[in-house]
Amino acid sequence: MNFDPSATDSLNLRTDRLAQDTNARTRISPGFTAIAKMVGPALIVVMVLFGGGLMLGLIQSLGHLPAAGLKSLSFKHFGNVLGDPDFLLSLSLTLYVAVTSTLIAAAISVVMAIFLLQISKKSRIAHFIFQIPLTVPHLVIAVAMVFMLTPSGIFSRMAVKIGLIDSSAAFPLLVNDQWAIGIILAYVWKEIPFITLMILSVLQRSGAELLEVGRTLKAGRWQRFRYITLPTISPSLGAACLIVFAYTFGAFEVPFLLGQTHPMMLPVWAYKNYSDVDLLARPEGIATGLIIAAIIVVAIVISQFLTQAARRRGVVL
Repeated sequence: MNFDPSATDSLNLRTDRLAQDTNARTRISPGFTAIAKMVGPALIVVMVLFGGGLMLGLIQSLGHLPAAGLKSLSFKHFGNVLGDPDFLLSLSLTLYVAVTSTLIAAAISVVMAIFLLQISKKSRIAHFIFQIPLTVPHLVIAVAMVFMLTPSGIFSRMAVKIGLIDSSAAFPLLVNDQWAIGIILAYVWKEIPFITLMILSVLQRSGAELLEVGRTLKAGRWQRFRYITLPTISPSLGAACLIVFAYTFGAFEVPFLLGQTHPMMLPVWAYKNYSDVDLLARPEGIATGLIIAAIIVVAIVISQFLTQAARRRGVVL
């Protein structure tokens, strides 16, 4: 019987890797005291700055504002906010913008992630270019929308020049409009790269091999998408959508620049009340901000539950 040295080398290499994995899994934890010493200073700073501001805001939202002659504590201002018809209109508009922009961005991101998965091995440039919008602040994109979408903007002038419309006055209103089209376009433009890259990372880790198996088994494109791609990306897609929803629900600068004056989105409505010359309106502005924060926290917690549930099922995120 012939002896193959390469087989022995391969067996030794696998044994070494198994030993390394075992050592990594059985490594002794540094303990709570050591972890507390490492993260303690940063945690104290965060608790003092964020927690202190949150407590101060909560106290003022309950009506304790000595500068305005308010010293008692009550939930009256929360009741005033929740019972205000303008609050309900602002809440409806904010939910509409956040949900619509998130769904549009998610649908486009799924297509873009599949496309980038196919060309990522051939061209890294497209992947790099797609990451550029992540570095652009939302405020810059909002200003760009003003320059492009207003009746005196770039698109309007191009439409007049090629004869699609007679004058700039005929250009549709896309900024400060009733349907918040400018706000939605700004969020879609900004959030597509974020969702796409989250989905792409999952597809690159585990989706490519499964898709190859599907091709081997003669599955069609729709079958591969429905039974392989969609179940693979659904946990990360859901988590990314909730994060995007949370951000768009609480963002201020884009609706402040591109939104209409009535009804306002909730962050702008909260800012208006907080900055009112009448100090008696400040507690209601802070109460609105806390309501926004509570909704955002719920969305983030749900996204974490989705992520943990996916990991328990063995999905690589």
